Amino acid sequence: MNILGIESSCDDTAASVLTEAGVLSNVIASQSIHIQFGGVVPELASRAHHQSISQTVDQALSEAGISIKDIDGIAVTQGPGLMGSLLVGLSFAKGLALNYGIPLIGVNHMDAHIYANAIEHTLEYPFIALTVSGGHTQLTKISAPLQHEIIGKTRDDAAGEAFDKIGKILGLAYPAGPKIDALAKDGNPAFKKFPQGLVHEGLDFSFSGLKTSVLYYLQDLAPDEIQKHLPDICASVSEAITEVLVKKLDRAMDEYGIARAVIAGGVSANSMLRDKIDVLSKQKSVTIYTPSMAFCTDNGAMIAQTGALLFQHVYSTKKPAELLAEGLRLHPYAGQPSS
Repeated sequence: MNILGIESSCDDTAASVLTEAGVLSNVIASQSIHIQFGGVVPELASRAHHQSISQTVDQALSEAGISIKDIDGIAVTQGPGLMGSLLVGLSFAKGLALNYGIPLIGVNHMDAHIYANAIEHTLEYPFIALTVSGGHTQLTKISAPLQHEIIGKTRDDAAGEAFDKIGKILGLAYPAGPKIDALAKDGNPAFKKFPQGLVHEGLDFSFSGLKTSVLYYLQDLAPDEIQKHLPDICASVSEAITEVLVKKLDRAMDEYGIARAVIAGGVSANSMLRDKIDVLSKQKSVTIYTPSMAFCTDNGAMIAQTGALLFQHVYSTKKPAELLAEGLRLHPYAGQPSS
């Protein structure tokens, strides 16, 4: 099937075309307006999606060399995400589906991050997924395609949220996560030992204590001292976050006796995390896949890939007209439904 994937859950408008030959296009329109506010403003995000979604989809089709009439199915993010942003993508997808009579299915954004790994790797089941992003941090046991069990999740801040909030405290522009990662490469991760929340218990995560610890630590430093040791502070923060992530993943694989895993979400682009994952996979002789940088952050290809799995494993017995009718009744959801 030729699948068009549309993503608009937060502040990136994205579209992609996936065929049997692979990903033919993966277009992302990022929103820079949020930088001046130090975070995503939902109303501004939905307006920006409205302005760019038509052009983004057109460009994805053009780069793929495919007409909308050649599309066999449309996959669109249904949630979780910002309600206004989701509405723009979902409404646009419904319009395309209705106008051209194309089957439409809704995709869980978190599932899509996991299956972004299937774009480049052949996934063997079962496996453990560590999903780390600005809004979510969770461990999931994947028993079979689209059969998920959440086995661990954050009790407060997500890992990406912790990076961004600490970056804001340090005076770094939004989004601060990539900037902390870049600075950390020149720093000493052992410079300051920050707390690693819940590192010795269970599979849940907690990063709010780290954020508070960094805030109190910086209050005792002069501004020139902060700037002098900025790379060291960033490296120490990255160490605290990534150590927890890797240790929890290691524990989950041991507890469930599964020697396969994937890393997913925007924070999977973090260089220190990727290095630690590489070390873990070699030390324990386990298989851990990480997505290419293009498929770490929100993108349309991961939506198209998950849509292809849904068409294959869930909706293969339904007629196109039925899928179109069901798709036109889709509603966005801001929270994450239970798997």
